[in-house]
Amino acid sequence: MIYRIQCLLAVILQITLFNTKTMAQEKTIDQKVDSLLQLMTLEEKVGQMNQYNGFWDVTGPVPEGGNAAVKYEHLKKGWVGSMLNVVGAQEVRKLQKLVVEESRLGIPLIFGFDVIHGYKTIAPIPLAEAASWDLKAIENSARIAADEASAVGINWTFAPMVDISRDARWGRVMEGAGEDTYLGSQIAKARVVGFQGNDLSKPNTIAACVKHFAAYGFAEAGKDYNTVDIGTTTLFNTVLPPFKAAVDADVKTVMNGFNLLNGIPVTADKFLQRDILKSKWGFDGFVISDWGSIGELVPHGYAKDLSHAADLAANAGSDMDMESTAYVSHLVENVKNGNVDESLVDDAVRRILKVKFELGLFDDPYRYCSEERQKERLNHKDHHAGVLEMAKKSIVLLKNTGNLLPLQKNQKNIAVIGELASDNNSPLGSWRLGSDDHSGISVLEGLKKFTQNVSYAKGPQVFDSEVSFLNEVKVNETDTSGIDEAVALAKVSDVVIMVLGEHGFQSGEARSRTQLNLPGLQQELLKAVYEVNKNMVLVLMNGRPLTIEWEAENIPAILEAWQLGSQSGNAIAQVLFGEYNPSGKLPMTFPRSVGQIPLYYNHFSTGRPNSQPNVFWSHYSDEKNEPLFPFGYGLSYTTFDYTNLKVDTSDESNINVSVTVTNTGDLMGEEVIQLYIHDKVASVVRPVKELKGFKKISLAPKASQNVEFVLTDQELGFYDQNYNFMTEPGEFEVMVGTSSQEYLQKTFIKN
Repeated sequence: MIYRIQCLLAVILQITLFNTKTMAQEKTIDQKVDSLLQLMTLEEKVGQMNQYNGFWDVTGPVPEGGNAAVKYEHLKKGWVGSMLNVVGAQEVRKLQKLVVEESRLGIPLIFGFDVIHGYKTIAPIPLAEAASWDLKAIENSARIAADEASAVGINWTFAPMVDISRDARWGRVMEGAGEDTYLGSQIAKARVVGFQGNDLSKPNTIAACVKHFAAYGFAEAGKDYNTVDIGTTTLFNTVLPPFKAAVDADVKTVMNGFNLLNGIPVTADKFLQRDILKSKWGFDGFVISDWGSIGELVPHGYAKDLSHAADLAANAGSDMDMESTAYVSHLVENVKNGNVDESLVDDAVRRILKVKFELGLFDDPYRYCSEERQKERLNHKDHHAGVLEMAKKSIVLLKNTGNLLPLQKNQKNIAVIGELASDNNSPLGSWRLGSDDHSGISVLEGLKKFTQNVSYAKGPQVFDSEVSFLNEVKVNETDTSGIDEAVALAKVSDVVIMVLGEHGFQSGEARSRTQLNLPGLQQELLKAVYEVNKNMVLVLMNGRPLTIEWEAENIPAILEAWQLGSQSGNAIAQVLFGEYNPSGKLPMTFPRSVGQIPLYYNHFSTGRPNSQPNVFWSHYSDEKNEPLFPFGYGLSYTTFDYTNLKVDTSDESNINVSVTVTNTGDLMGEEVIQLYIHDKVASVVRPVKELKGFKKISLAPKASQNVEFVLTDQELGFYDQNYNFMTEPGEFEVMVGTSSQEYLQKTFIKN
């Protein structure tokens, strides 16, 4: 036995020395990858395409027997390229050491984790961040997440999600940037840069992964994992551009999805993965499946068994298998029997190894394993300052009749009502796997930093006390105890702050809803309190647009506060008391009723768009066509005036647009100036308006600023049904204003 071990060590040393010498002589990462690839057996190559979820406590005993023991042996053989959900500098080091020191070639693992909006210090949910329209703040938020995640051994996040979605029933809208392609594309770039930085080898950066390629956000009926069936115009012009923007920003990985797209599961879609992503766009990173999505080709009815699924996915361009064991179990055999060409395996492995080289893992496999750095960076005060700033920027003021807000610092007799007001867990939102439960600042805690003139009534219990990421949230629909106490408090109070909404785990993956009203007895509570005190502020904490038509009609002041993460209560309190002037704008349309969904601003006209004296025009018989709150909408504690819109077409390649914006109020404020266009006649019909530019500025009271935009062919063009980008001469409308429904407008001719 000792002799065999000595022989094995000699072989490993020989290969390692050869490998090291070769690496030192080569000039490029591509050459290093090719040199390493020549040393690899087919089994080792396929192993790099295999990702396992963490399956045992690496600080404990070695697994014996069963599936865990098999996976452990695969690690030692070099048949695993990546691990998922293994976190902690000590844990990652031990697992990395096992692979680097005991596998034949010592190829390091890449460690992945869902770092969606922070690791330990939690930022607002991504949809909330999108409401800031502040790309630098969003980039910084991703950088904070990368700094903390990298400190616990993670070097790869499955974010950002760049799926465009127009359906608030789909719970994963909380994870993306909303309904608009242009805004989503800009945010995709910002998040990729935030995670990856300008040098991926630095130990405080992590590889990003844009998902889900493609069209997952268009799931039928807003039901997660459901079928998608959309035309090429929507695919090319709405769905794909944010992915292309991320590729242009040098994103290192792409994740496919669970959904069918026009009859083909995207995990096995060659057109998407090879023809578009890798060929037309020149993407040189690698593609990973979503959790078990290769195995799901079987229940989809696209593959007859797991072996067949491995063939289909590998041939289509899915480079790494997340947790379905399809590749590690069947791909070697399928290469040998000719179902998959080994050159495709080589291409996948090259891509995976290249990212590992770029992360610096071959220079130092343990670069992400510093326990000292882990202690220093988690919950760092600068991180909390950053997410607080992000949270304030994410809040949207929906209504402020009579300037009820901001509250005066000396305001007396404030009643705070609602279960969510004292909750320090729900505000963390969904997809915050690395956080500590109950670590958020509650609204009540935040308010008490400004004043002690606060009394609290919980109202009825809305959500089950035992809420978890894995289970459905149970909602109380019958027990009204607590309403009378809340009403009694409201009667003796000067102003009431109602804190209502969804639980943080009511949105996110697998959290589809058919009703988007306030869950449980919350509206009953709201109406009862409103009957006795109409001097009311409604603070909404939710992960998606809600149907709040009664609330919008009756409540004088409404703040959309989303789920803002670790600093939720501090951010909300600062806005309520005027320490920060809200500047957020909606990244998704708020419908009046669920029956309007999908509802979005950049729709197409119909042949009968306008009201007629008869019924024969495009409308509902029981609801308005218009949204409750449109895309891009958001108020401020000050007011802004738009004047002097100019369009200069003297330069044929650049259309110059300018507008004067004036702060007409008495407070300093930020405004998001939004530019939309409409191509009035085109060979492929264009939407009634499309966002093509925005700028966020800060103005002192009574100050004015001239804001300029440049429209090029990139903004004026579109993709035809064969995915050719084209621009056409003709008449365009340009609209510049404060939302998608309130703007100045001019017409120009493009030659």
